[in-house]
Amino acid sequence: MHILLAKPRGFCAGVNMAVSALEKAIDRFGVPLFVYHEIVHNTTVVEEFRRRGVRFVDSVDEVPVGNVVVFSAHGVSPDIRAQSQKRNLTVIDATCPLVRKVHEEVKNFAASDYQILLIGHPGHDEIVAVMNEAPERIRLIATESDVGEIAYDTIPDRLAYLMQTTLSMTEAEKIVQRLRERFPQIVGPDKNDICYATQNRQETVHRLVKEADVLLVLGSSNSSNSRRLSEIGKSLGVRSFLIDGPEHVNLAVFQGTETVLITSGASAPESVVQGTIECLRNTFSVTVEERTLHEETLQFALPKELRLYKTSNI
Repeated sequence: MHILLAKPRGFCAGVNMAVSALEKAIDRFGVPLFVYHEIVHNTTVVEEFRRRGVRFVDSVDEVPVGNVVVFSAHGVSPDIRAQSQKRNLTVIDATCPLVRKVHEEVKNFAASDYQILLIGHPGHDEIVAVMNEAPERIRLIATESDVGEIAYDTIPDRLAYLMQTTLSMTEAEKIVQRLRERFPQIVGPDKNDICYATQNRQETVHRLVKEADVLLVLGSSNSSNSRRLSEIGKSLGVRSFLIDGPEHVNLAVFQGTETVLITSGASAPESVVQGTIECLRNTFSVTVEERTLHEETLQFALPKELRLYKTSNI
């Protein structure tokens, strides 16, 4: 068996920042420590922090008054910020800067009297938070067919679109094209909202998967960007599987397989990749070739609350 190991893979700059922020918060405040929603969408990462005493909550009411709460990489709505302030919580905001950018775009468009069409997946943490920035001015568009169902009594002169950072580039482009056809006056962000890491991982899979018999994506089922990677392989006719880690490998699917492309979503740790490779080595004669299509050097600073703490203790 020959393994093509895709690069880039795994943690993006936003996930690195969020995970590091939670590590630093544990060092400073100890446990139990509270995180609003999962810090990132990955079971392995979340369970490791849970074992260390971190508590993931779906309501800030679950955080004791005056305690510490960490906001996840996916961002939070203004209501959550207000509730946290009301409960006198110390907030550590680990929102990815690229997600925060979409929040700012919503606020800017809303302040300029635009109606906003937000392209994204219903119920995703990022989308829920963004939509609550201007709920009276924003409408969710999940598919191309949704564009045809948009009904306005009067077509707004000021109409804008924005998008979730972890979308499929191909699907997003189709929806944007359909929006432009139906609403020629529509405007969008200066630059595509889809995260650079999401784009890089999708492009890498697109280019390499044709050389493989099987695509194996390491990532959790609630990770939007991980699911997109698996969908790319399936759309190109390659058997594709999304698993959390080596404990979920089904060795039977690899019988007779010559080449396996392995990648991982932007919230999956490298440990699950290497563990999966070792699992395959235990059964098959394996060679590994790492194939690099993009070099990623971007880094995000820790949340200011933790930077201030570090500076004050030098």
